[in-house]
Amino acid sequence: MSANAPAVVPVGPSLSMYDPIYLGIDEFGEPVYLNLVYRNLLAGGEPGGGKSGLLNAVAAHAALSVDTRLVLLDGKLVELGLWADVADEFVGPDITHALTVLRRLQTVMNNRYAWLRAHGRRKIAPGDGMSVITAIIDEIAFYSATVGTKPEQEEFVALLRDLVARGRAAGIPVVAATQRPSFDIIPTSLRDLFGYRAAFRCTTPNTSNIVLGHGWAEQGYTATDIAPTNQGAAYLIAEGGTPRRIKVAYLSDTQIQAIADYAAWVRRPTTSSRLDWEVAG
Repeated sequence: MSANAPAVVPVGPSLSMYDPIYLGIDEFGEPVYLNLVYRNLLAGGEPGGGKSGLLNAVAAHAALSVDTRLVLLDGKLVELGLWADVADEFVGPDITHALTVLRRLQTVMNNRYAWLRAHGRRKIAPGDGMSVITAIIDEIAFYSATVGTKPEQEEFVALLRDLVARGRAAGIPVVAATQRPSFDIIPTSLRDLFGYRAAFRCTTPNTSNIVLGHGWAEQGYTATDIAPTNQGAAYLIAEGGTPRRIKVAYLSDTQIQAIADYAAWVRRPTTSSRLDWEVAG
């Protein structure tokens, strides 16, 4: 080592959102990974089925990826709340705040597409120097059907649809969950924009189909056959694929707090302001 070499050795998790994300195992005990950066992920199923475990697995990977910014929307505050200190934006039960954040994401997305067009490109790549912005939404129905006025709910749905439809090539993947998988919450036109879909335990074959896609229950792939005691089990489908039964890895609150604390420490040099979002994309 040179005498003039810096005494500080960089310490970091060496993860990236361009890396496959570990979700858990399949029914044969094989590991399950998702390449999420150019995709979106939808999770649906009854309360207590394990959707939060899936969201936390993605949030943990994103938090430990220094090329990533987290935008979290959680109407209950507690499902994603342990990641709040790592997020650039954390939205609670406030539809006005949620709309402001989605509008800002839309602006960043539009600016990035303008940059891509100017450079003759189709999508963001790791060497472009732009952070992946991972948006995680726990309970779509809270913002689209429960809180706020009807026009605000409709704007939320429109902004979410636009972000899911166009965000992935701009480096803005969306992970969303709902415990109300119904056509009014997840219309087919929105569901089909999600490259990955995970159906946790559902009460009827129809609600399972709403998440996975029409006809899968009739072919034997129905989340109604997941036992209520088997939390974290789900059917996962990718674009053009067949549903695959998986078991999502579980992170305890203590483990999440430890990961979040470490991620916040790693991010200190690069997050001088949590509100310092890109202006030009």
